[in-house]
Amino acid sequence: MRFVALAHRWLGMVGCLLFIAWFASGIVMMYARMPGVEPGERLARAQPIDLANATLSPGEAAARQHLTAQRVVAAMLLGRPVYRFQDRARPMVVFADTGERFSGFTPEAAMAEAARLTSREPAPLRYDTRITDPDQWTLQARALLPMHRIAMNDADGTVLYLSDVNAQLAVRTTAKARRVAYAGAVLHWLYFTPFRKHGPLWNQSIIWLSLAGSVMCLLGLVWGVYVGIRSPYGGWMKWHHYSGLLFGVISFTWVFSGLLSMDPWDWHPGTGPTRAQREAFSGGPLRLDRVTLDDLRAHMQRQPGSAGPKEIEIAQFRGEPRLFVDDQPAASISREVLSATARAAMPGVPVADETWLESYDSYYYGRDEERPLPVLRVRYADAAGTWLYVDPARGAILRKEERLSRLNRWLYHGLHSLDFPWLYNRRPLWDIVVIVLSLGGIASAVTSLAPAWRRLQRHAQRLYT
Repeated sequence: MRFVALAHRWLGMVGCLLFIAWFASGIVMMYARMPGVEPGERLARAQPIDLANATLSPGEAAARQHLTAQRVVAAMLLGRPVYRFQDRARPMVVFADTGERFSGFTPEAAMAEAARLTSREPAPLRYDTRITDPDQWTLQARALLPMHRIAMNDADGTVLYLSDVNAQLAVRTTAKARRVAYAGAVLHWLYFTPFRKHGPLWNQSIIWLSLAGSVMCLLGLVWGVYVGIRSPYGGWMKWHHYSGLLFGVISFTWVFSGLLSMDPWDWHPGTGPTRAQREAFSGGPLRLDRVTLDDLRAHMQRQPGSAGPKEIEIAQFRGEPRLFVDDQPAASISREVLSATARAAMPGVPVADETWLESYDSYYYGRDEERPLPVLRVRYADAAGTWLYVDPARGAILRKEERLSRLNRWLYHGLHSLDFPWLYNRRPLWDIVVIVLSLGGIASAVTSLAPAWRRLQRHAQRLYT
């Protein structure tokens, strides 16, 4: 027990400030994350597509650049038709009129594109620089570097980042969003640029800090229960004892689930489908030779007076092309066909049951209801306990769950965000519970600050006397 007390004491003296930062920034993150681009913002600001000058079909453009595309979208860029290819390596943009690859914005072109995106003349905008290394707000979009950073010089302090890779708006920030992010996500994730740029170092640091924090909480709980409910301490230590008894369990579960957010040691499978499962629905690699320019033009027809579509995506179901205009398919696929394809995705594995979901379940859901419904959920009787969620609009697997990934859902999202359906979907009750528990965690850390400081002072005096 002496070891338990000493270990908890020294881990606490080192980690109390970090715990305060984690709990306080977690409250902020309930309402704001890192700046980015709002869902649908790119499409809303896109230019209506015009294929009048296009001379190459998607397949011909891909052949010019020797691409094996997994996803293709026809759109506009700088007043010219383009194909946005998602290759195995990274995105590539090819002009549909010449077959040339987009090689990046010039500063002048970046300013013109920013002016179009913001519906402002170039004069109020200010070209800042072209960045090749991530700054604080592009750490999560490093795959899209280099980028052009452009300031809008508006009251909100808006800054735009245009990518030279996919030729799109990659990040949009405002002064308020940046301030909130520093108090929230940056502090919570220790997402400081000089540190986060070194991925392996940052990753291992977070894992071991979270592990040490989990051990500290467990040792504190053991010691607190051992000492008893009637605290023998006085002053700040008395309040630390009581707050630890009250909030020590939630502190442990939050730090431990934070550790799981880093997916340490790859202990559970991902939620993306396997290649074989994807290709059972797609019918193999995307066959662009079956899509002509006339096919794309035919799908551009709209009602008179409409501004026209902005994007046409080329997908594939069981070897046949399917075109999506502004993310909307022409027709959904029947349940019977989806069911038969789902069985082919796991050959030889019996299906336990299948359900047509009109609402979210505990594993396929979204707080802002951004995930499409309905979906077909197919559960298999295999050793891994596989579940597939299939989109009837796209004819594609949206999510794969296995027994261990479902366990991770509860251990990570359940414990870290109190993401339990009976609570998570009842706001502001969820907000109140999380904030109160977070304040309790802050109290258990704050009450240790003064005793820790005095103890460190005493040890320092012994060293110098």
